[in-house]
Amino acid sequence: MQVLAMPRTGLMTIAAGLGRLTGWRRLGLSFLLGVFATLALPPVGAWPVLFLSFPGLIWLMIGVEKRKTAFWLGWFFGFGYFVFSLYWISHALTVFSDRLWWMVPFAAMGLPAFLAIYTGLTTLAASFFKKPVSRVFAFVLAWCLFEWLRGVLFTGFPWNLIGHGWAASDVMIQVASLVGIYGVSMLVMVTTAMPALFVIDHRPTRVLALGITILVPVLSLSFGAVRLAEAPALALDAAPDMRIVQAGIPQKEKWAREFQRRNYEIKLRMSVEDRPDSVKTIIWPETAATFYLEENEGARQSIGFLLPRDGLLITGAPRREADPSRPRGYRYYNGIVVVDKQGEVVENYNKSHLVPFGEYVPLKSILPIDKVAHGVADYSAGAGPRSLTLPGLPLVSPLICYEAIFPGAVINPNQPADWMLNLTNDAWYGKTAGPHQHLAIVRVRAVEEGVPMVRAANTGISAVFDSYGRELGRLPLSSAGVLDFHLPDPIAGRTLYSRAGNMLFLGVLAGFWIVILVVRRRQN
Repeated sequence: MQVLAMPRTGLMTIAAGLGRLTGWRRLGLSFLLGVFATLALPPVGAWPVLFLSFPGLIWLMIGVEKRKTAFWLGWFFGFGYFVFSLYWISHALTVFSDRLWWMVPFAAMGLPAFLAIYTGLTTLAASFFKKPVSRVFAFVLAWCLFEWLRGVLFTGFPWNLIGHGWAASDVMIQVASLVGIYGVSMLVMVTTAMPALFVIDHRPTRVLALGITILVPVLSLSFGAVRLAEAPALALDAAPDMRIVQAGIPQKEKWAREFQRRNYEIKLRMSVEDRPDSVKTIIWPETAATFYLEENEGARQSIGFLLPRDGLLITGAPRREADPSRPRGYRYYNGIVVVDKQGEVVENYNKSHLVPFGEYVPLKSILPIDKVAHGVADYSAGAGPRSLTLPGLPLVSPLICYEAIFPGAVINPNQPADWMLNLTNDAWYGKTAGPHQHLAIVRVRAVEEGVPMVRAANTGISAVFDSYGRELGRLPLSSAGVLDFHLPDPIAGRTLYSRAGNMLFLGVLAGFWIVILVVRRRQN
């Protein structure tokens, strides 16, 4: 099948040349285009590379008749995309100990191979459309559909969505307040896939494709510029009243018994050194207390001693609750504990969205392995997103590490929070792209929900974002330090996304699918 016109220009020659490739040359080039597309993601953020990757992939589909070939084209593209953008996951398997070295190939190749099924299904779906225009639009819509499914199926993994290419720009990412990150992905896709139609032998279609390619980012840019221009000025001169402590403790020393007291004292010291009188709330990262803080009165009293009057310490800490049905008599949680000046626990929280194999082992009855994180027993999941009422503070939605990556699932709609708090520990991933990607993802949540995001990380990157996603301060990766800041206000009113969630994106996606299927039926 000849999808596009015969070559007349340089671009047409390239498209036709790609369409004539067969076998491993076609699949190999698809893999390389996927690798190239990773430059669009944080920390590089060069999203214009997608103007080459996606049209290239679509042109490779020229002449593809077999459904199997169409699937493998997309699969190899996705495999290159995920292997090179998620390479840092393997780092986590060896940083704690060498006992999990045998899992490195599975993490480095197995997870990307699985995730690439979604991109394989994307090109497979597009292959059902014969006309060039329909095929390109079907490719865009299928990518958006399977990207959303990747975020919700099998506990979900919405990491490195293609929309994160716009996350590096304060202005471009503002549209997430309307349509969320999945909607941003749709805008990025429709923008960068349209050049595939520049080679079609039909001038009105080429003009339309050029118009969409230019108009969509220009409109997004304009919306973001206007929104930020009307936003209140940043409160940079306001007195700080919170402190993030980033102790910078290496992962291999974090849980070691011989370093436990030293690590704890480092955080206590950093909590009081050069602390302004206005600071009332101290924030430590995920599992900063590597023991059951609620059961250790002495440790809580030492925290109370360092806190100012009416002060609070919010820290990550393991938790356990008695449960005779469990082998060890306890149910364990990755939690947050809040301690006041009197050394009393005033609130706690249990992580609800756990990392498979990191914090629990799925199908453990048949998989003879332990979780990667410290401790033999699996963590149990908490009850889900909920807001905490803390003395002297606005309502807060706590998020432990991985929980912050799920669009539309970071705030309980029945308890709309005024700010989000993300406690994390990216020391697992060293100086790789992983912590930068995680930070960019967390930042998008602030734009979507229209509330500030405060992020405390063990070795970085700790940061504070206002309700427009603008960065107010950060502590660099692999460093130790403190960040004093004034908690920004949420925006007046709520964003469209915070009210509609992903329903607007899904509604638009469904509408476009109906249109394109009707067109396909009439063409047939």
